[in-house]
Amino acid sequence: MTMVRQTKQRAAVIEVLRAARSHPDAAWIHAQVRQTLPSLSLGTVYRTLDALVAGGVVVTLERAGQATRYDYKRVGEDHHHAVCRGCGAIFDVDAGELPQLSAAALPAGFQVTDVRLEFIGVCPDCQPEKTV
Repeated sequence: MTMVRQTKQRAAVIEVLRAARSHPDAAWIHAQVRQTLPSLSLGTVYRTLDALVAGGVVVTLERAGQATRYDYKRVGEDHHHAVCRGCGAIFDVDAGELPQLSAAALPAGFQVTDVRLEFIGVCPDCQPEKTV
C-alpha cells in the first residue's frame, strides 16, 4: 500500500468502509458520510475513493451494468469474494481457507503484485427450492 494523504473527507470515507461489511457503492458511502459531513459532495466521495484505490487501501468490485462496489483492505484479513448472479450479493471468502495456487502456470518471469479471486454462482437464497 502506498501512503495516502489524510484529509477529513478521506478519514470519514475510510471509517464508513471499515464499518461496512456489505461492499457498498459510492452513493451509499456518500449517504453515510453526509451524516457527519453534510456538505460533502458525491464528486468528492468518488475522488476520495479513486485516491484510496490508487493507494491500495480500497479495492473495487465491478460488474457490468451495476454500480462499482468498494471493499476496505483490512490488514491481516486477506480474502476473496463470492458473487451471486441472482441478487448481486457479495460474500467474503477467507483466503486462508483456500488451497495454495502454484505460480508455475504463470508466464516465466511474471511478477505478481496482487491477487484477486472471485467465485461466481448463485447464493442459497436465489437457488430454486429443491423438493425431495
